[in-house]
Amino acid sequence: MKEKINLIDLYNQLKRPLILDGAMGSLLIEKGIKNHPVLWTSLSNLENPGTVKSIHLEYINSGADIITTNTFRTNPISVKKSNENIDIYEFVKSAIQLAKDARNYKKIIIAGSNAPAEDCYQKERTISKSELEYNHKTHIKILWDNSVDIIWNETQSHMDEIEIICKYCSDNNIPFIVSLFFDDNLKILSGENLVDVVNYINSHDAIAVGFNCVKPETFFKYIEKYSLPERWGFYFNCGAGNYSDEFITCGITPKHYAKITKQLLPFNPIFIGSCCGSNPEHTKAIKELLNEIY
Repeated sequence: MKEKINLIDLYNQLKRPLILDGAMGSLLIEKGIKNHPVLWTSLSNLENPGTVKSIHLEYINSGADIITTNTFRTNPISVKKSNENIDIYEFVKSAIQLAKDARNYKKIIIAGSNAPAEDCYQKERTISKSELEYNHKTHIKILWDNSVDIIWNETQSHMDEIEIICKYCSDNNIPFIVSLFFDDNLKILSGENLVDVVNYINSHDAIAVGFNCVKPETFFKYIEKYSLPERWGFYFNCGAGNYSDEFITCGITPKHYAKITKQLLPFNPIFIGSCCGSNPEHTKAIKELLNEIY
């Protein structure tokens, strides 16, 4: 088994922010992959593995230090709702193997994506607390047992999930980040103030706190009012239109995204990526910017 790569060690070694990859799902759809109503594009791990691997490779070749497994919708709750006859363990394992194959022994961190149990922008909970716990504990365990380097809990915006994730990872000595989605009122969808949620995550020794899928202008509202945590990173929504649009097109060019990134470098992020609607050209623009500055 390959020794897992420590994110902070790599950050200290490179002496610059680590580059996280960009969108996977919207790129797969662009390449003709059908979007499942529940599992989104995660079925491509089984049905179109070569396409998934090729996207990982595009991001690596564009400068990514961290690639994210295509497991945003491989969690137990999603598989159950889909009514597809899928073995969850093999489903998750297949996605991780594609990321490993793309890495091909390079010093690239594989981040195991663990998404919200239900839809990202859904405010009301429709499953029980026990189902929620089972979902996250099971999905995280499968990711970790299959040798991802870190658990990447992304687009999290409900306190009940954040508490389960932080406690489980902390109790089991699993390195993790929690990346948050929040609204213009600087609250997560379950109503808690973002600053309080950040403090809670930090109290459980997360590797870092992330902010993802928010629009850049929403994030700037946050930093105008509050201090950022010591270890943090971002990957903003680059899509045109609404968050919930089924088909996402690019709304922020790579050049413009690099300008936004440059504004945030004085705040010392430890990782920088891009989210929905982005592509490897955004990764390349970030890489060129960091090469210029560092």
